[in-house]
Amino acid sequence: NVKEIDLTATFMGDKMRLPVALAPMGSLDSMEAGGSVSVAKAAEEFGVTSFLSSVTRPGLEDVVEATAHPKIYQLYVRGDHFYIEESVRRAIDTGFRAFCLTVDVAYYSRRERDIIKRYTPRGRVRGVDGWDFQAGLNWDTVKWFKDSFDIPLIIKGIATAEDAAICIDHGVEGVYVSNHGGRQLDHGRASIDVLPEIVREVGGKAEIIVDGGFMRGSDVIKAIALGADTVAIGKLQGFGLAADGVAGIVRVLELLE
Repeated sequence: NVKEIDLTATFMGDKMRLPVALAPMGSLDSMEAGGSVSVAKAAEEFGVTSFLSSVTRPGLEDVVEATAHPKIYQLYVRGDHFYIEESVRRAIDTGFRAFCLTVDVAYYSRRERDIIKRYTPRGRVRGVDGWDFQAGLNWDTVKWFKDSFDIPLIIKGIATAEDAAICIDHGVEGVYVSNHGGRQLDHGRASIDVLPEIVREVGGKAEIIVDGGFMRGSDVIKAIALGADTVAIGKLQGFGLAADGVAGIVRVLELLE
């Protein structure tokens, strides 16, 4: 009997209207003036969780002031442990639901579409702006984080069962399967291809998030069928934001629903 269908889900303990989250995206303010505030408002209006990237605007405090809905802060590591601690403390103090470390990018890659378009993202040149700290990120940092802070941790960029197992060994609450949209290493395996082996390895000991080209409601169904708990959307979020701000993202989520 599938006459009545319940699409609600939970993510990090919070109820969502769909098993879909708004992925962390940089440079949102270049798509629409409201940027990350508009994304958070759309997530609140529709009823899903949103990630806030550390490389977009407005910043953490502005987003929290604008919305009361559960949010997750995602950090690109651009400094030492003191730098990370300051970001974590700000996230905890302002009520973020969880913290996310991105580990699938050590340096800004050779993105040929950007080169063809003559597009240079602000502050993203190899060797400057703290990239060496991102390149030096390792499991000792994850252990230090878990020992130091009382906030759920998500590791974004897991692409092998072996790394998923190390996440579980370190008590990580969220395993985020992602290959950075294929932009970092365009010949790497797709998220949907590595998802099943990661699901088997995690064995229900952490929540599993996945992103990477999920563009339709049927795509979300496939990810859930393969064992993901939550699907994060990036490109769709950007399309909606650029088209019509808050209302555009809400409409994208309605179409997925």
